[in-house]
Amino acid sequence: MTQMTIKSPDKILQLGSAFWASKTLLSAVELGIFTRLAECGPLELEELRGAVGLHARGARDFLDALVALGMLQRLADGRYANTGETEIYLDRNKPPYIGGVLEMMNARLYRFWGNLTEALATGLPQNEARNGEPDVFAAAYTEPARLEQFLEAMTAISLPTARAMASAFPWREYWTFADIGCAQGGMTAEIAGAHRHLTGCGLDLPAVRPVFERYMARHGLDRRFAFQAGDFFKEPLPAADVLVMGHILHDWSLPKKRCLLKKAYEALPSGGALIVYDAMIDDERRENALGLLMSLNMLIETPAGFDYTGADCKGWLREVGFRDVRIEPLQGPYSMAVARK
Repeated sequence: MTQMTIKSPDKILQLGSAFWASKTLLSAVELGIFTRLAECGPLELEELRGAVGLHARGARDFLDALVALGMLQRLADGRYANTGETEIYLDRNKPPYIGGVLEMMNARLYRFWGNLTEALATGLPQNEARNGEPDVFAAAYTEPARLEQFLEAMTAISLPTARAMASAFPWREYWTFADIGCAQGGMTAEIAGAHRHLTGCGLDLPAVRPVFERYMARHGLDRRFAFQAGDFFKEPLPAADVLVMGHILHDWSLPKKRCLLKKAYEALPSGGALIVYDAMIDDERRENALGLLMSLNMLIETPAGFDYTGADCKGWLREVGFRDVRIEPLQGPYSMAVARK
């Protein structure tokens, strides 16, 4: 009789307890640990504990957990320091800071995901709307501080993809572009900075105007890129050679997805292009875990939004009239659909 080999349950246990590691990182960002180390350099345990307000009981375990997770270094003399990645990406004072999206996850999404089982059973959002409050967009766009946090988070999550898009698309063939749902303007600035011949605009709801205009001015782009206030469901999309929709399509139901794509087709000139980018799910729905988890996040956050495969997007684009359609990988789990009219 052959003895059955029993595999270790380590993978199951690591995934089941993954929220421990996630919350450890999110709390470190909230406490400003990486920013303080970037400002002061390596610090001893008591120095760092006092600088960010940690109680003595959990401080050492907390900081050493960050070391074990690869988010901090503990030097030979015992002082704590940032890693190369956290020094660049988690220092609030550096332009590549991606902590904005982590701050939003910590402040909002962490608790909402505790209701995933209910969302799966009911199909209903589990964010503020669960308690009768305004939906995520209505709430964010009526509170300036919360809106700023949301828009900064969108910049943080978009910048790596925008950098890839700046080189992956033939921008030299076009002169104008419009960023649909521009948020703070991170994607706009990244592409405009790499291609100085481009001009255009960012379209978003009126409350976004001061945030977008400050961001453009800070990057020296205020004369090349204007803000256009509007609701992209109620009004025509801007006229431009290229329209870009990033982290937009997945927010909506299929009828609304098709509506936006049709409006883009109508707004573009002959030869114009539409770029749609998201964490598109791989066509076999086996590999892009982030894309699938993002779709579950849309279940948590929206009444009918969902993420989609590249094949799904190509089909919708062809339905509304686009003929030259392709899917191209950008970076990590992100891909873009490029469609020409």
